[in-house]
Amino acid sequence: MSDTPRSPFTAAVQALIDNVKRAGFPPIHTQPVEMARQSYRMGVGATARPPLPLPRVENFEIPGPTGPIPARLWAASHEPDQPVLLYLHGGGFVIGGIETCEAMCTVLAQHSGGAVVAVDYRLAPEHKFPAGLDDSFAALQWLAEHGHTRGLDRNRIAVGGDSAGGTLAASTALLARDAGIPLVLQALFYPSVQLGMKTESFTTYSASTLLSWDLMHWFEKNAQGGALRERWHREPLHAPDHAQVAPAWIGLAECDPLTDEGHLYAERLRQAGVPVELRVWPGVIHDFINLGRFIPEAADAHQGLAAALKQAYAR
Repeated sequence: MSDTPRSPFTAAVQALIDNVKRAGFPPIHTQPVEMARQSYRMGVGATARPPLPLPRVENFEIPGPTGPIPARLWAASHEPDQPVLLYLHGGGFVIGGIETCEAMCTVLAQHSGGAVVAVDYRLAPEHKFPAGLDDSFAALQWLAEHGHTRGLDRNRIAVGGDSAGGTLAASTALLARDAGIPLVLQALFYPSVQLGMKTESFTTYSASTLLSWDLMHWFEKNAQGGALRERWHREPLHAPDHAQVAPAWIGLAECDPLTDEGHLYAERLRQAGVPVELRVWPGVIHDFINLGRFIPEAADAHQGLAAALKQAYAR
């Protein structure tokens, strides 16, 4: 009998981690910001499945607090009054963009029964947090007030995002509640909802996966320094009240430093009477939704969110 400890990862995830180590790519946090952004775009391009071809793909701009916010809309038809998901990409508030979430957004547009709009919110360090949140909420307000000009149903809006985008989505949902903008769903893939507390999943997986402590520290170091008006704008777990916020769908990777934060946020929402659907994919890692060429669970996660959106739009 072997004394070698069993890997917590699926075979496909373990193979991917081993291949990344063998390739010897310089870690994101050791690169200049622009190079890090390019490296992440190239990495997602190599690991995500290609975007689905859709009959409606439109690039446009949304007025933002300091200038136009680039946006892209995907839809499976040109039918009017389509519900819409505002999707906020991940990347630690420093890297990522419309292109790095496009593959999943096209799947959601194909299978959810609604359109998807993603935005290139402002990134740090050029634009410190909460610049990205300000842009995200401005985009949501625009959809609620002017989405009909693009054939979108202002009464059926959802907000979603992954990682840092999940943080933005959670905080945007709280801002929407306070502004009286009704949302049918907030969809959060492994969001970062607090700082400072070292959870068990953080301790266990921040050294053995692609989301390392060094990378998370680099993200926060670059993002911090803006005029944060409320602590909960960056740490939605610490909002004074979660009552009446939009119903939540939360998708987590079991082997992720942020998994416990997702569980904590789900519990906080439930305590406030908010309906929560929580799904955990065993043996996979942070950012697995962008690893569809290698990690089969990515496709299941995309379909899981699409089904949740379809149900929310029908309520």
